[in-house]
Amino acid sequence: MPAVVVSGSGENQEFEGRITAYVIVCVIIAAFGGLMFGYDIGISGGVTSMDDFLKKFFPVVFEKEHHALENNYCKYDNQFLQLFTSCLYLAALIASFVASKVCSKYGRKLTMQIASIFFIIGVILTAGGINIEMIIFGRIFLGFGVGFANQAVPLFLSEIAPPNLRGALNISFQLFITIGILVSNLINYFTTNVHPHGWRISLGIAGVPALMLCLGSILICETPTSLIERHKVEEGRKVLRKIRGVENVDDEFDSIIHACEMAKQVKDPFRKLMKPVSRPQLVISICLQIFQQFTGINAIMFYAPVLFQTVGFGNDAALLSSVITGLVNVFSTVVSIYVVDRAGRRILLLEACVQMFISQVIIGIILFKELKTTGDNLSKGEAIFVVILVCTFVMGFAWSWGPLGWLIPSEIFPLETRSAGFAFAVSTNMLFTFIIGQAFLSMLCQMQAGIFFFFAAWVIIMGGFTWFLLPETKGVPVDAMVDKVWKQHWFWRSFMIEDDRPDVKVV
Repeated sequence: MPAVVVSGSGENQEFEGRITAYVIVCVIIAAFGGLMFGYDIGISGGVTSMDDFLKKFFPVVFEKEHHALENNYCKYDNQFLQLFTSCLYLAALIASFVASKVCSKYGRKLTMQIASIFFIIGVILTAGGINIEMIIFGRIFLGFGVGFANQAVPLFLSEIAPPNLRGALNISFQLFITIGILVSNLINYFTTNVHPHGWRISLGIAGVPALMLCLGSILICETPTSLIERHKVEEGRKVLRKIRGVENVDDEFDSIIHACEMAKQVKDPFRKLMKPVSRPQLVISICLQIFQQFTGINAIMFYAPVLFQTVGFGNDAALLSSVITGLVNVFSTVVSIYVVDRAGRRILLLEACVQMFISQVIIGIILFKELKTTGDNLSKGEAIFVVILVCTFVMGFAWSWGPLGWLIPSEIFPLETRSAGFAFAVSTNMLFTFIIGQAFLSMLCQMQAGIFFFFAAWVIIMGGFTWFLLPETKGVPVDAMVDKVWKQHWFWRSFMIEDDRPDVKVV
């Protein structure tokens, strides 16, 4: 399993070093993996609302969209159209298990290079697609790229950064994803009136971050942790000196050696993960990924242009509304970076539950009362109000369940099960992203306005889970989680009786 050296907070040892220009370059290059992921999330919704794309690949949907008496909620209900979006995440789920092994055996750098190659192949197939099979295969290759990138990039960012910046960089990966979503919305807005190949431009521009990641990953170094883990000890020391900008790196170097030695002692981390002592971390990590998807956020981000067209915007206005929600997404994630280590995790999650619940209930009420299955759409004022409510919902998600759904699993597992536990988190996220992506348009058709009440009900469950079962981890060193968090919690402490963890020092 990969050894992961993660900085906690509060009581953790300070190491010598500074943020160097080389580290900044490495972080920016690696971040193109996040941009690529975000671009793939956002681009599909805009492309699937373009008439030229629908006429070529989904003529039945195109006819339904332009049929005067067609059900407003069912214009885009087509399993192949949904498969175009969701197959990426099923492919990413499968790829994540392979990527975990590659990342451990061959390093973070090579894993990112493989991800970029998958991305480039996927872009060629989708942008050059001549039939539905070709574009779906392209999306599958993009999914392989997402699986490899999501495994390697967060580890790379964590291990390359100075210890005091690792927490912020963890959420910064989510920030790069939101920037990718925003960029895709902007591209779709400008290409929607480029006939007949605007959709090819939108899909083809994804090749830019893919190419940057491919070429850039040649220039960056491997992480010291990965080198030492693969028995390249002196090379690891040399790289550590380079990225820290100082000669004396002995303390941090010794801590990495120690972490790698402890990680090697666990022969079967997945078996260890199934023991009761690992139950709290595993349950919380899996539930956070499920809840993250059942907020309804990816349904909205995937299909924002389609959703806004449903309530009455034209295609251009719908894409512009998506750009607005994308901007809200980016700036709200920046808020999370600033607030998370000050206010804490629980308060952000609970506040967001209230905000998202109110937004979704009001949207559901407006659509239930005003948007009939056939005939006129919402008035302009009502449609604008729906956009404001969607932005309010996105705002709440972006400073809470979005970034914290990844941050919390990365900090609650002990070293010996961290890689295996995070693999469960990633695969769960991709599985439920696939399920929501594949089902949303059909759910919108069948449940109509009730779909927003469906997601609102899940938000209540999420709030209850957070209130009763999610302890606060702000300011708790990673290696002190068991004693300071799990053994003190009213429910989870009963699982800590058989705590047989080795004495692992994590820094």
